[in-house]
Amino acid sequence: MDLRNAGNFFAVLEDMLDLAEQEPEKSRNNNRNNNHPSRAYVRDAKAMAATPADVVEYPNAYVFVVDMPGIEAGEIKVQVENDNVLVLSGERRREEEIKESGVKYVRMERRVGKFMRKFVLPENANLDAISAVAKDGVLTVRVEKLPPPEPKRPKTIHVNVA
Repeated sequence: MDLRNAGNFFAVLEDMLDLAEQEPEKSRNNNRNNNHPSRAYVRDAKAMAATPADVVEYPNAYVFVVDMPGIEAGEIKVQVENDNVLVLSGERRREEEIKESGVKYVRMERRVGKFMRKFVLPENANLDAISAVAKDGVLTVRVEKLPPPEPKRPKTIHVNVA
């Protein structure tokens, strides 16, 4: 694989996927020994790199805004893994009606495939107060913050006379 001809990060990932497809048996047998990334890992890395997101911290919440064009709200997954990783994912498929009608694509520039982002949540994130809203291809996830712990007051002990 000649990396000098890979124009950008996505081209390199595409080459890695092609290599995995060309030699599936060899990749499966040598994957553990040569530390090659798995196909699922490469696919997820590509999906995360291609999914733009904004993260905003408010005084009482964290807000994650992720572009997910063409994905219906019911097809978007919002999950918390390992008690502190927020995972936002979805997949946009090619329109089947175009395939069935005998029409072919002349140019295809809109992104299809998996969309995914992972965010490590801070310790003060309230995992029981997470809400998500999808509107016009934009997913907005709000994670409320836990209230700050109250400072410990010194305990006063009454001294008895002996």
